[in-house]
Amino acid sequence: MLVDEVDITVKAGDGGNGKVSFHREKFVPKGGPDGGDGGNGGDIYFVGVADITALNKFRFKKSFEAERGKDGDKNRKTGAGGKDLEIEIPVGTVIEGGGEKWEVRTPGERIFVAKGGKGGRGNWHFRSPINQVPQQFEYGLYGQKRNLHLELRLIADVGLIGLPNVGKSSLLNELTNASAKVAGYPFTTLEPNLGAMDGLVIADLPGLIEGASKGKGLGIKFLKHIKRTKVLVHCISGESMDVVGDYETVRKELGEYDKELLARPEIILITKSDLVSKEQIKEIREKLGKMRGEVLDCSIYDGESIEKLKERLLPVELAG
Repeated sequence: MLVDEVDITVKAGDGGNGKVSFHREKFVPKGGPDGGDGGNGGDIYFVGVADITALNKFRFKKSFEAERGKDGDKNRKTGAGGKDLEIEIPVGTVIEGGGEKWEVRTPGERIFVAKGGKGGRGNWHFRSPINQVPQQFEYGLYGQKRNLHLELRLIADVGLIGLPNVGKSSLLNELTNASAKVAGYPFTTLEPNLGAMDGLVIADLPGLIEGASKGKGLGIKFLKHIKRTKVLVHCISGESMDVVGDYETVRKELGEYDKELLARPEIILITKSDLVSKEQIKEIREKLGKMRGEVLDCSIYDGESIEKLKERLLPVELAG
């Protein structure tokens, strides 16, 4: 199961406490104050990774805390600072909390979200001519705590969309080196699959059904991931008894979720073309040709049609 939305709590490390200490050695029995400062607490960062399953670790662990700073020591030694905590999240994750918003866009990108507490001062800082034996010290400050909402929004160049069981996963496997699960029944794809083709990132998104924009079926789980794709490949099975109805069902749900998706560049792709006659393909192309998108057809068993699709997807204006 892909976790693509989660609420978590992060807390930066608390600062270490200052030290009350007085210098003592063999020939200096009454030395002055020498209590050191506490170390600063660790900060918290999110780091982008290419693994879209990186949010899965939040299924059972919802709270994360950076290391506390060490307390100060004698001889004016400052305590060690707490280690920063880096939490890996997928590229495309949007982070929101406390009225602020961040987004991880590239692998390795590091986003600062919570500041560690400052270490407290030791009694050395409180010495004075009238206070030569200070007992004062400072406690370390608390690290920043945040309640955060994380939402993965896939960043892909091409999104394969369509009703369930139209061959999107098989097509992704053929176009890329992906190993998406394939079976002859609807909703085999329960979460997005990604693959790369000559630098082009292609997403196979869960099948859409009527009512998805209102949460029916996989609903919003599907639709929210399509918002980032630059080009839509609208897959319609050549075996369908109503290709226009299938097309309009998906378009209707896209529009009800976000009208901007209707203006996204679109290629209409007739899949499973090996299962119908050339005359039927021609008839389907004529029907779909009245729609807004360019119409192509392909079969995963027809290498030439796959190559034509690749050539159509690879131009710079689509990839960039």
